[in-house]
Amino acid sequence: MSQQSAARPRRVVSKPLAELVNRALDPLIARQGFGEATLLTQWDAIVGARIGALCQPMRLNWPPRPKNGAPDSRQQPATLALRVEPGFGLDIQHMSDSIIERVNTHLGWRCVAKLAIRQEPLHRAALKRQLAPPSDPAARARAEQTTQGVENDALRAALISLGERVLSEKKPG
Repeated sequence: MSQQSAARPRRVVSKPLAELVNRALDPLIARQGFGEATLLTQWDAIVGARIGALCQPMRLNWPPRPKNGAPDSRQQPATLALRVEPGFGLDIQHMSDSIIERVNTHLGWRCVAKLAIRQEPLHRAALKRQLAPPSDPAARARAEQTTQGVENDALRAALISLGERVLSEKKPG
């Protein structure tokens, strides 16, 4: 080691928070049969927002491995257990091939062969309902007035929604 390399300070490279969180969660979710945290943390991106709003993964159930250690014993695909919002089990069952394909594409191999559906309320849906701010008519009226010059309907609706949230959080005084 030369004097120049010893005198140079080491360069610190920052890492994305998502990478650190996923690495910290991996041992915890391994108990549920998952090999990595991304299946849980990126569920909506993997299956799409519409399907993600109706279900969430609970665990991966792997078939038992043969005890004899046969040389041709390949890993058999798992069953993905899903928690499904009550009343949507049949819809998810009909979309099961698409869900399995999306999950396997994300993981990069044929990890999941079938789904097991359990209908019960989703935990995050209840949390979203609790966190939704109450509607403030005065804030909505002010946001609508502010966005009158916007011609694009979709953009105007998004701006009104954002403005309503921002204005309702502001406290006078």
